[in-house]
Amino acid sequence: MEKDKKISALLKLLDDPNNEVYKHVSENILKQGENIIPELEKVWEKSLNAILQERIENLIQEIQFTSTQNQLKEWKETGAVDLLKASYLIAKYQYPDLKYNKISEAFDKVKQDAWLEINNNLTALEKTRVLNHILFQLHEFSGNSSNFFAPQNSYINHVFETKKGNPITLGILYISLAQELGIPIYGVSIPRNFILAYIDEHNIDDLYEKDILFYINPYNNGKVLGEREIDYFLKQQKIEPKKSYYYPCSNIEIIKKLILNLIYSYEKLGYPEKVSNMKVLFNIVST
Repeated sequence: MEKDKKISALLKLLDDPNNEVYKHVSENILKQGENIIPELEKVWEKSLNAILQERIENLIQEIQFTSTQNQLKEWKETGAVDLLKASYLIAKYQYPDLKYNKISEAFDKVKQDAWLEINNNLTALEKTRVLNHILFQLHEFSGNSSNFFAPQNSYINHVFETKKGNPITLGILYISLAQELGIPIYGVSIPRNFILAYIDEHNIDDLYEKDILFYINPYNNGKVLGEREIDYFLKQQKIEPKKSYYYPCSNIEIIKKLILNLIYSYEKLGYPEKVSNMKVLFNIVST
């Protein structure tokens, strides 16, 4: 009850013309976290004061962004296991009201269809063909080649809604699906590209000494590739080959690549504030 009174008193002071008072009030409101957002929204709806409304909008955005930062930090510190969860957190920056169950429900529909088709008697290539069929034919996911650099391609909720994405988001979807089904498929980070590696299930202990059975291009309907195709791509792009371009990378590296994509997209569009915020998220997963 005492806390409710304190919050009510803070909300009443939000339109105080004194900047020092407002600074004190806003600092205390920010400490309340996401729980105070419904109260802020009520004040916004009842007010006709444009300055007050703008202050509330800024506070809500700051609270939501801080929450996203904290959740991303927690994801990293607890093992960086769930790629789908991390990609949801990145999407939450642009879509702050997005709920994870919207992503997980969409993903579960795809997973259920794949689960019905996969069995342990299938070879690695046969399992890949099943995953390709489910993702790219049955659920009609594809690469967004007509608007490749649009930031929406990097937001996983938008990928589920439009069925279009970039190599990283389609790769995250593919990896998440495969690993839910116990299939050893991992991301491979190549400059200007992102592919997947199907690992020999009998040799999955050492990140850099894995036997790669073959590679998969998630942006090209799951086309199976060999090492030669990577050689050719690197030569074509005039990129000096490195061992890391042929072997699986960590989930943290995948999310860093996803964020870098968004930084590049927002730089091209001329949104410096979004670029700055994305760099904050990048630093969280980098340190």
